[in-house]
Amino acid sequence: MRRFAARVVEELGYRVLDVGGADEALALAATFPDPIDLLVTDVTMSGLQGHQLAERLAAQRPGLRVLSISGFTENSVVDRGTLGAGRVFLVKPFSRDALARAVRRAIEGT
Repeated sequence: MRRFAARVVEELGYRVLDVGGADEALALAATFPDPIDLLVTDVTMSGLQGHQLAERLAAQRPGLRVLSISGFTENSVVDRGTLGAGRVFLVKPFSRDALARAVRRAIEGT
Protein backbone atom coordinates (compact mmCIF):
# COMPACT_ATOMS: atom_id res chain seq x y z
CA MET A 1 0.00 0.00 0.00
CA ARG A 2 2.88 2.39 0.76
CA ARG A 3 4.25 2.26 -2.76
CA PHE A 4 0.77 2.62 -4.27
CA ALA A 5 0.04 5.63 -2.05
CA ALA A 6 3.40 7.25 -2.87
CA ARG A 7 2.84 6.80 -6.60
CA VAL A 8 -0.69 8.24 -6.43
CA VAL A 9 0.40 11.27 -4.41
CA GLU A 10 3.25 11.91 -6.86
CA GLU A 11 0.80 11.63 -9.77
CA LEU A 12 -1.30 14.28 -8.03
CA GLY A 13 1.67 16.62 -8.37
CA TYR A 14 3.14 16.47 -4.88
CA ARG A 15 6.74 15.76 -3.97
CA VAL A 16 6.93 12.53 -1.96
CA LEU A 17 9.56 11.48 0.54
CA ASP A 18 8.94 7.73 0.77
CA VAL A 19 10.42 6.04 3.82
CA GLY A 20 9.95 2.60 5.34
CA GLY A 21 9.30 3.42 8.96
CA ALA A 22 9.23 5.88 11.83
CA ASP A 23 12.97 5.94 12.48
CA GLU A 24 13.68 6.68 8.83
CA ALA A 25 11.01 9.40 8.78
CA LEU A 26 12.42 11.10 11.87
CA ALA A 27 15.97 10.99 10.52
CA LEU A 28 14.94 12.38 7.14
CA ALA A 29 12.79 15.13 8.65
CA ALA A 30 15.66 16.19 10.90
CA THR A 31 17.89 16.89 7.91
CA PHE A 32 15.46 17.75 5.12
CA PRO A 33 15.84 21.46 4.38
CA ASP A 34 12.45 22.13 2.78
CA PRO A 35 9.01 22.28 4.36
CA ILE A 36 7.11 19.04 4.88
CA ASP A 37 3.41 19.76 4.56
CA LEU A 38 1.86 16.35 5.11
CA LEU A 39 2.70 13.13 6.90
CA VAL A 40 0.88 10.06 5.60
CA THR A 41 1.27 7.33 8.18
CA ASP A 42 -0.23 4.01 9.10
CA VAL A 43 -1.85 3.99 12.51
CA THR A 44 -0.18 0.72 13.51
CA MET A 45 3.53 0.24 12.82
CA SER A 46 6.38 -1.63 14.45
CA GLY A 47 8.28 0.59 16.86
CA LEU A 48 6.55 3.95 17.09
CA GLN A 49 2.85 4.05 16.32
CA GLY A 50 1.56 6.52 13.74
CA HIS A 51 0.27 9.02 16.30
CA GLN A 52 3.61 8.94 18.15
CA LEU A 53 5.49 9.62 14.91
CA ALA A 54 3.08 12.45 14.10
CA GLU A 55 3.61 14.03 17.53
CA ARG A 56 7.39 13.91 17.20
CA LEU A 57 7.42 15.29 13.68
CA ALA A 58 4.93 18.02 14.57
CA ALA A 59 7.30 19.13 17.35
CA GLN A 60 10.06 19.52 14.73
CA ARG A 61 7.77 20.90 12.06
CA PRO A 62 4.94 23.06 13.38
CA GLY A 63 1.94 23.13 11.08
CA LEU A 64 2.54 19.60 9.81
CA ARG A 65 -0.71 18.01 8.62
CA VAL A 66 -1.37 14.31 9.17
CA LEU A 67 -3.26 11.70 7.18
CA SER A 68 -3.61 8.49 9.19
CA ILE A 69 -4.32 5.23 7.38
CA SER A 70 -5.47 1.95 8.91
CA GLY A 71 -7.19 -1.32 8.19
CA PHE A 72 -9.22 -0.70 11.33
CA THR A 73 -12.41 1.35 11.25
CA GLU A 74 -12.27 4.98 12.30
CA ASN A 75 -14.39 4.27 15.39
CA SER A 76 -12.00 1.58 16.65
CA VAL A 77 -9.00 3.84 16.03
CA VAL A 78 -10.64 6.77 17.82
CA ASP A 79 -11.73 4.51 20.70
CA ARG A 80 -8.13 3.33 21.11
CA GLY A 81 -6.92 6.93 21.17
CA THR A 82 -4.49 6.41 18.30
CA LEU A 83 -5.74 8.98 15.81
CA GLY A 84 -5.09 12.38 17.31
CA ALA A 85 -7.23 15.47 17.18
CA GLY A 86 -7.71 17.22 13.86
CA ARG A 87 -6.22 14.43 11.77
CA VAL A 88 -7.71 13.03 8.60
CA PHE A 89 -8.35 9.27 8.57
CA LEU A 90 -8.54 6.85 5.64
CA VAL A 91 -9.52 3.17 5.86
CA LYS A 92 -7.53 0.54 3.91
CA PRO A 93 -7.98 -0.65 1.30
CA PHE A 94 -8.62 2.62 -0.50
CA SER A 95 -8.93 3.77 -4.08
CA ARG A 96 -6.85 6.35 -5.87
CA ASP A 97 -9.76 8.80 -5.70
CA ALA A 98 -10.32 8.23 -1.97
CA LEU A 99 -6.63 8.83 -1.31
CA ALA A 100 -6.66 11.98 -3.45
CA ARG A 101 -9.65 13.35 -1.51
CA ALA A 102 -8.06 12.50 1.84
CA VAL A 103 -4.75 14.15 0.89
CA ARG A 104 -6.59 17.31 -0.19
CA ARG A 105 -8.66 17.38 3.03
CA ALA A 106 -5.55 16.92 5.15
CA ILE A 107 -3.56 19.60 3.36
CA GLU A 108 -6.46 22.04 3.46
CA GLY A 109 -7.11 21.26 7.13
CA THR A 110 -10.78 20.45 6.61
